[in-house]
Amino acid sequence: MTEQDVVAQAIAAHLKELRALRGWSFDELAQRSGVSRGMLIQIEGARTNPSVGTLVRVSQALGVTLAQLVVTDVSPVLRTVRAAETVRLWQGGAGGWAQLVIGSDPPNAVELWSWEMRPGEHYQGEALPGTRELLTVTDGDLVLIVGGDEQTLAAGDAVAFRSDRPHGYRVDTSVPARFTCAVLRPAQDLS
Repeated sequence: MTEQDVVAQAIAAHLKELRALRGWSFDELAQRSGVSRGMLIQIEGARTNPSVGTLVRVSQALGVTLAQLVVTDVSPVLRTVRAAETVRLWQGGAGGWAQLVIGSDPPNAVELWSWEMRPGEHYQGEALPGTRELLTVTDGDLVLIVGGDEQTLAAGDAVAFRSDRPHGYRVDTSVPARFTCAVLRPAQDLS
């Protein structure tokens, strides 16, 4: 079984459990998340590899972190995620990747991401209400796009921005960029 298959099965199991705990039908979750009923059925059946944006919308609708959808062993006081347990949730066309390193519990969830983007790769983030990001570049140069503004960040640079608007990352140079990103996803009203 591939790593993607393992992740898809973990997501499917968590989605099914969380939806059942709330007594929600697929239609109810679709309405709350903005994700189609058909896509939710595919996710819960472990028959698709949904985008990070789709998973974020589902997790927000359920009131859980993205990490809670993909991680199986959670300790209420201390939770350690070993390097071998981290999950890659984005794969770039040139071999770049983004992995969810660890996430905190709601109500105000924080996710820690590790990224490597290769030359020519681009990632378009999803604008989710209230979301904020902190980012620091460890190697190379990264172009950050927020709204209509672009800013090139070099190794050692850090930035805080509102990611509740169109935003993305891009590598224009001939060397990869590596960066760490913390994403704050504030509590959502589930009523």
